[in-house]
Amino acid sequence: MGSFSLVGTAAFLVDIGLFNLLSATVLGDKPITAKVASVAVATTISWLGSRYLTFRRTRGRSVAAETVLFALTNLVGLAIAAGCLYVSHYLLGYDSQVADNVSGNVLGVLLGNVFRYFAYRYVVFTEPKERRSDDRERQDA
Repeated sequence: MGSFSLVGTAAFLVDIGLFNLLSATVLGDKPITAKVASVAVATTISWLGSRYLTFRRTRGRSVAAETVLFALTNLVGLAIAAGCLYVSHYLLGYDSQVADNVSGNVLGVLLGNVFRYFAYRYVVFTEPKERRSDDRERQDA
């Protein structure tokens, strides 16, 4: 849990920093685009930290399989954060920088991280079922 938090904090700082930079400059009128871009960069950092630090002992899939599962998991996490931002910004009309940060970078990231943790732990960085079964059979023999 500690290394997950460390990796998550680094990715979060990149996400929030880049989101605010983009929102204050080139993507000022496009908060969803800014969020997608910031999450894409933060996801790369999260992938490296998760693969080589947090879940280094529980990896069992090929790099390609883990990458696909990681990307899909992060797309769902992004959808959660962008959904919170969309509802706040466009449906509720809270369109200030502070409101965008609260909805996208606090509530959205929090909910997305809860989903990501369980997905990483139980789906992405785990051995496939057939490999675990083979290991158990060898131990029983």
